[in-house]
Amino acid sequence: MNAPARGDADHCFVCGPHNPIGLKLAFRVEGERCHGEFTSRAEHAGFDGVTHGGIVFAVLDDAMANWFFLQGGRGFTAKAEIRYRAPMPVGATAAIACEVVKRKGRLLQLEARASDARDGTVYAESSASFMLDEGSALG
Repeated sequence: MNAPARGDADHCFVCGPHNPIGLKLAFRVEGERCHGEFTSRAEHAGFDGVTHGGIVFAVLDDAMANWFFLQGGRGFTAKAEIRYRAPMPVGATAAIACEVVKRKGRLLQLEARASDARDGTVYAESSASFMLDEGSALG
């Protein structure tokens, strides 16, 4: 599924196509899941050739938000947590996947995972609650 025409996210740090310093990731919804791929670069390093954890978390948060964004929904992250499982080396490519765990009214609970695209090593897992805007296409 392609993103609807919405200029309000064009400068998003993670998925905005017009952010000159952004990651410019493309997400897609297939069935009940949102997918994407992220390859870290030298400018995403934290220390010792490892991708900064904040960058990894931003990617997972955005994947979860794109689950509803790509379906015409609007909302915001209400609460989130992350569990780092293994260091993501700079230059590695992570497969990103997320899915809805629970929905109650306008509140969505999602989980996302970043795992190595070649060998499946799990780098990080995140869970978050999102509040959909009233009148949102999914709200």
